[in-house]
Amino acid sequence: MNIPGLPRERRAEFDRELRPRLIKGGIVSVAWIVLVIIFSGFTTSLIISTAILLALYAVPWEMIRYGKWVVPSVAILLAITYPYYRDDLYEVPLFGPFPSVDTAVTMTIFIMMAIGLNIVVGYAGLLDLGYVAFYAMGAYTAAWFASPHFGESVGNVHVGSVGVNPEAAGFHVSIWVVLIVAGIFTGIIGILIGLPTLRLRGDYLAIVTLGFGEIMPQIARNGDNLFGTGFNLTNGAQGINPIDPPGFGAAIAGWTGLPEDYLSFNSTFLGKEIGGVEVFYWTALGLLLFTVFCSVRLRDSRLGRAWIAIREDETAAAAMGVPLMRTKTWAYAAGAFFGGIAGAYYASFKGGTFPDDFFFNISVFILCMVILGGMGNVWGVILGGGFLAYLNQEGLGNIGAEINENLGTNIDVPLYQFGIFGVILVVMMLFRPEGLIPSARRKAEFELEDAVDEEYLYDVRGGPVN
Repeated sequence: MNIPGLPRERRAEFDRELRPRLIKGGIVSVAWIVLVIIFSGFTTSLIISTAILLALYAVPWEMIRYGKWVVPSVAILLAITYPYYRDDLYEVPLFGPFPSVDTAVTMTIFIMMAIGLNIVVGYAGLLDLGYVAFYAMGAYTAAWFASPHFGESVGNVHVGSVGVNPEAAGFHVSIWVVLIVAGIFTGIIGILIGLPTLRLRGDYLAIVTLGFGEIMPQIARNGDNLFGTGFNLTNGAQGINPIDPPGFGAAIAGWTGLPEDYLSFNSTFLGKEIGGVEVFYWTALGLLLFTVFCSVRLRDSRLGRAWIAIREDETAAAAMGVPLMRTKTWAYAAGAFFGGIAGAYYASFKGGTFPDDFFFNISVFILCMVILGGMGNVWGVILGGGFLAYLNQEGLGNIGAEINENLGTNIDVPLYQFGIFGVILVVMMLFRPEGLIPSARRKAEFELEDAVDEEYLYDVRGGPVN
């Protein structure tokens, strides 16, 4: 293939990479098209989407100048324009229609939390079973500073709030400021939690973080009378609502002609009716891109290399001069920072925060996203987080409806969601323990372990294993 700008000696290598990918991807694409047509019928979107994915997979873009930017650029473009073409997409067999924009917001937020946990677990190798605490602290930060909760105590305090009655009591700080405050606050909490606990290793660290994760929902549930002082911090089991939505502000509204607040947003843009949920989605997508950028930059930094050294061998890292406590604490702080931002934005999206949102199963759920996608690989975590979040929001319900309709049963599939997630993890551990998209380092580790095991069996049996 004659590729402009590709040297002659590289063209043969390009062709060698292209042919097997094209054959493998073509077989899978044809099989997928046939499967969808049989169960869901033919649509133009099926051919177009399959062709785009085949082109992204089959062509070795990394061998072309600036080609490494093609796949992420196309992925970002497809994500941004998702509200425009979502209604025209085909139905996936068994799973039904693609996620709604409302579900896509939740998926994006949970992916943010999974990337934050990946810094702690995937980069630094610290097993954290209490990550839900950072999510909860971010959500309650939004509840304290963007709701009428403290109205009786502080009166009327408004700082840059948009779409809120100027006479509304309580703190009403702009959500954009609250997101920053929530990230910094949870980062500090991460440091305070990390300092006494990160001297532990392995199972002991997991047990201690599990304890923090269990403490948080109890404080949230009983915080309406904090430690018997009569101070109402969390409003107990009733939670805190309503929480202010984000807004554009008077300046941006004046420049663009848009309404100031998200909830009253209703406009036609590029031929499509755009409402508040689409703007929530695009804002969440922007926060996710910021999280991905920071995570990748941290991974490739000096600090990121220190995290990976600790994950591989803590004793060797210490011998090479890596300050263990300080490096581990930075990992906790970075993970907590993104968890706090995600929690604050999710609380604003839902319009409230409640203690039942912060139980231990959320920590396990986010950890499953990291394990499923591939610990240490940002792109794998995005895939694993998006898939499990979709199953939790819509996927299992769609699967149950499809099964009941075709088989005449009456099974409430979402009722067994944690059992289903457990089966998915067991299957992954048996057949692909490194995750869906493993990091290059972990993939090499598993290949080396397999090679060592095969060589060991060869030596013991005195010949090849039949």
